[in-house]
Amino acid sequence: MRYPEKLKQGDTVGIICPSSPISGERRAQCIDAVEKLGYKVKAADNLTENYGGYMAGSGRVRAEWINKMFADSEIKAIFCIRGGDGSSRMMEYLNFDVIKNNPKIFVGYSDVTNLHLAITQNCDLVTFHGPMVSSNMVDSFDTETRNAFFNAINSRENFEFRNPEGVELKTLKEGKAEGILTGGNLSLLSASIGTPYEVETEGRILFMEEVCESITKIEKWIYHLRNAGKLKQCSGILLGQFTKIKNDSEDYDYTCCIKDALEGLNIPVMYDIQSGHGQKIMTLPMGAVCKMDTAAGTIKFEG
Repeated sequence: MRYPEKLKQGDTVGIICPSSPISGERRAQCIDAVEKLGYKVKAADNLTENYGGYMAGSGRVRAEWINKMFADSEIKAIFCIRGGDGSSRMMEYLNFDVIKNNPKIFVGYSDVTNLHLAITQNCDLVTFHGPMVSSNMVDSFDTETRNAFFNAINSRENFEFRNPEGVELKTLKEGKAEGILTGGNLSLLSASIGTPYEVETEGRILFMEEVCESITKIEKWIYHLRNAGKLKQCSGILLGQFTKIKNDSEDYDYTCCIKDALEGLNIPVMYDIQSGHGQKIMTLPMGAVCKMDTAAGTIKFEG
């Protein structure tokens, strides 16, 4: 798996809306935020487009902007503006040859999960599950989130993932594991089953996160992965931020549900990894070789 080139001050960053749109006012704020980080900006034309009330253009339009950004030799990194809905519509229009032949930094999370899976599995390229421009960089790019972001996208040698200060990495099931990191948003991972972009978990470490969903949906999606054989195939599991989960029982949270789904499977599991929809987001290199050790409480990546 290849790491893209590092991002330098003065480089050009492409900003895209692969899912839902933003307002014209927010567009200006996003461009300003990236420029203040020291980069030039090329913005896709569809950032404020409203298709169907929740998408930044048709699936073809959004995919073509991704293809254009990868094909543009001036652009060194692509930052997603936000997540939302609708990324599944554009998958058939992605040009994997263009993406593979023009490797560059690609960052996002949430509905961007579809793109992380497709790019890492089809293009031999490490992508980054990390902060987005409108969702994070404009209003809440705190020091720890910022440092973790630049550490991840510019690292080419071994580095250790660290939670924000004071937040412990916790263990659900003990053990050690090594494998390529894959995953993202749980609902998107479940929805990928049966498609050409289905998440590959054999011998890999599976990362999962979720936001604003009920425990009953967590149960449905995690058991979909179990019943499809995806859980027993992976070497380890990392659970990210499960934010604002709706639950009527104080005694049965998402960790209980996932532990039930892992019954009979000898797989190490760590949780409270601070990456997802929380206030502070630590960046993860998707597609990189990951080593997890619950006894040492460490998550390390190889460049």
